[in-house]
Amino acid sequence: MNLTPEIIISILIGIGLAASVGFRIFVPLFALSLASHFNIIPLNESWQWVGSSVAIVTLGAATIVEILAYFIPFLDNLLDTIAVPLAAIAGTAVMVATVSDLDPAITWALAIIAGGGTAAAIKGSTSTTRLASSATTAGIANPVISTVETGTSIVMSVFSIFIPVLAIILVAFIFWLLFKVFKLFKPSKSIK
Repeated sequence: MNLTPEIIISILIGIGLAASVGFRIFVPLFALSLASHFNIIPLNESWQWVGSSVAIVTLGAATIVEILAYFIPFLDNLLDTIAVPLAAIAGTAVMVATVSDLDPAITWALAIIAGGGTAAAIKGSTSTTRLASSATTAGIANPVISTVETGTSIVMSVFSIFIPVLAIILVAFIFWLLFKVFKLFKPSKSIK
């Protein structure tokens, strides 16, 4: 296997977009659709349809509905119950769509592990955060959390498409931050 710069960039784009999926499912899909339509990112042959006008309109509408729905307390928690498995699927899909010139077995392994795994890990963390917010603030803080998540998804999508190396640095930072936050809430073991 010869890892050319194009292959490496396509992998970085896929991982960055998969991380973005962890915050909002349709934002990175819509961004990928636009990038494909305007020939900014070449997609695998079987994923060319993502850049079609129908896909842009459909994914654009889904993006708006998703963003608005997350501003409704408790509906956002309901959405999170279905969003975790959908994030894994969407993370896998963006990785398969962007990775080029690799053996299909390697592409799918990368897509499932790096794409789906990244998206599911981040979505699981954001769902937990929202659930904790709902329990502690009766949902009052949820719109703030939704705003941060949507903004992060947009920034990650843009960086993934235009500056994939920076997107990977942000992905690493996000995972480090999640690790630190969950470490704070981990129950300490008392010494007896």
